[in-house]
Amino acid sequence: MEIHQLRYFVAVAEEHSFSRAAAREHVAQPSLSQQIQKLEFDVGERLFDRLARKVLLEMTNARRCVEDLKREVAGRLTVGAILTIAPYVLPALIEKFQNRYTNVTLEIFEDTTENLALRLEDGTVDVALVSTCNESPTLQRDSLGNEPLLLLLSKEHPLAKRTKVKWSDLKSQKFLLLHEMHCLSTQVCEFLEANHLRPQLAAKAVQLTTIARMVASGLGVTLVPQMMMKSELAKGCVALPFAPPVPIREINLLRNPLRLESRAAAAFREQAAAAFSA
Repeated sequence: MEIHQLRYFVAVAEEHSFSRAAAREHVAQPSLSQQIQKLEFDVGERLFDRLARKVLLEMTNARRCVEDLKREVAGRLTVGAILTIAPYVLPALIEKFQNRYTNVTLEIFEDTTENLALRLEDGTVDVALVSTCNESPTLQRDSLGNEPLLLLLSKEHPLAKRTKVKWSDLKSQKFLLLHEMHCLSTQVCEFLEANHLRPQLAAKAVQLTTIARMVASGLGVTLVPQMMMKSELAKGCVALPFAPPVPIREINLLRNPLRLESRAAAAFREQAAAAFSA
């Protein structure tokens, strides 16, 4: 047992939230959760039993039931999204949602799938737009469809004038990849391996915008989601579709089935489904 573990325990108890406790202690939420688990192992007891979380969820659900008696879409809605979806989807989606539901106050969280899942569990996020994610007792996945990935390369690249690209065309290419914290990085590596490619890694970065600028400079190529090409973020680049097998990623909306879905959350879920189907 260590002092910082006890400090983390007190923070969670006082804040009633793992995410708020992590912010208060200036540590990453997964690290704080891990230290609490170690403390529980040393003590031999579950310090934050699932029953306590269930009681808190029931209290939240009761409050939402009262709010929903007003029969209007109103209140606060917290929306999360991974960084490879948020900048390309949320601006238009949020604008349309707010124009229709003027009495809803929105808060946006951009984070990794892992951290958003934790926020859904403790109730600090109502819904989240992600790619791949496993379902669990506190995570329900609503599919919004699939999205193709495209090859991004410089306008000056020898392959830039092609209409489609084959995996075999990439054998000698240098690749720029996202950091492993992003699920898109894992997906791209799996596609490369499935097509027997072990390309030379030119560099890694945390943001797709940074990678796109390096691609435009001719430092390498990469795979990007199709939704990225609707923005101005890939200036100086060309995006080519793949000949079969085409790489695709899932787009999902996550919510916590143990929490009562508010009218605002249901409205956002329906609008997101309509936007992606279109």
